[in-house]
Amino acid sequence: AARAPVTGGRLWLPFQAFSLFVKAKEVPARCPGGGEGVRWRCCRQAFEELSGIHRHVALQHAGDVGRQAGLAEQRPGRAAEPAAGEDGRSGADAEICCALPDTGHLSHSDLTGKVGEVLLYYCYCEVKNPEELCAWQKALCQHLHLTGKVRVASEGINGTVGGSKVATNLYIEVMLSQPLFKDILCREDFKSSAGGAHCFPDLRVGVFKEIVPMGIDPKIVSYKETGIHLSPQEFHKEVEQYLSQASQGQSDTILLDCRNFYESKIGHFQGCLAPDIRKFSYFPSYVDENLELFKDKRVLMYCTGGIRCERGSAYLRSKAVCREVYQLKGGIHKYLEEFPDGFYRGKLFVFDDRYAICSNEDIVSACRYCGTLWDQYKLCSSQHCRQLVLTCPSCRNKGLTACCPLCQEKELKVTSRSSGETLKEECDCTRRRPRVPIEHVLQRMLDTGK
Repeated sequence: AARAPVTGGRLWLPFQAFSLFVKAKEVPARCPGGGEGVRWRCCRQAFEELSGIHRHVALQHAGDVGRQAGLAEQRPGRAAEPAAGEDGRSGADAEICCALPDTGHLSHSDLTGKVGEVLLYYCYCEVKNPEELCAWQKALCQHLHLTGKVRVASEGINGTVGGSKVATNLYIEVMLSQPLFKDILCREDFKSSAGGAHCFPDLRVGVFKEIVPMGIDPKIVSYKETGIHLSPQEFHKEVEQYLSQASQGQSDTILLDCRNFYESKIGHFQGCLAPDIRKFSYFPSYVDENLELFKDKRVLMYCTGGIRCERGSAYLRSKAVCREVYQLKGGIHKYLEEFPDGFYRGKLFVFDDRYAICSNEDIVSACRYCGTLWDQYKLCSSQHCRQLVLTCPSCRNKGLTACCPLCQEKELKVTSRSSGETLKEECDCTRRRPRVPIEHVLQRMLDTGK
């Protein structure tokens, strides 16, 4: 296929929209010699040759490509300046620039090197065409050999991607140059940690109703109604004051961890209230069932990177029971960059194959079987189960590798069966945990503080 012309470092039409559409249909494939290659999938068909997918797109998707072309033709020399919204943010009315960066000066190893990093970021903004943004994101990540997960919605974008440092740096540059995110997204919004493309099994990019799954329509509880953002330094001072007052039984503040129980189990702020919930979509019900807990309180909220606090604080504020609601800007990630030995102890749970990253030497959790200090998660060994389990090397060597007795028994039955048939009973961990716990306020907070 003809290479798209380059103008000012960006790829432009007429070839750009067609190439981008084709690029979004790529899937990884194994070559006969054992190497890695690509093929294409579209309309439930697989295409081995580039000419085949080109012919299919030209015949079946000319209208889709034409619509993308029409958008770019409206800004021939440069991207149109986005209009500022009522809340002072630019980008709400900006069109999406579907350009891919020029990587011709980079080698294959530059983009695929194993020494790299994992980026975590989000951006709340109004997206008029989530499908177009999704297609561009998928093409961009594939172009840069990034893996990970990206959620796109009409309320913005949320991503965690891994790759070489050359690739992730280029990704940040392209994201910051995207007109849709102008004056909203900045370099400090990207949290990084050691890792790479190997931290994720594949690349998943999709359009969803919410960029973080709280289960509440964004039109009902909007990110625009969020709590007051505190910098890591401000949050650190607030926690210091809270712990000092709490030790004297005088605190009117709740330090709230709005993550899931298996995250807070291996790391949390001292003296926090950590709800025993399995999914963030249970958080609204948790608030509803424990409204008395938050009445007339100052709430300091935190999560991994800040995104769950955006919607979580908005939901809590919508109940009109708290005196004030604050949230840690940038989440635990940014706090640990400045206070690695601060008030957060233990590991930080991450949603990739690493499971956790470390900033201090504290271990705050224990082996599920023997009680030895241990904080390295493994998946339950029972084939039907996706629960995480803390089991130390000694217990694992004894065959204790499941999350509960039911799964442990099931694993033994499965491994002894020649057919490999798996059983479907519900896991004890899920059965015994209440979906939404009711807090006994004072004792719960004291226990967590210990």
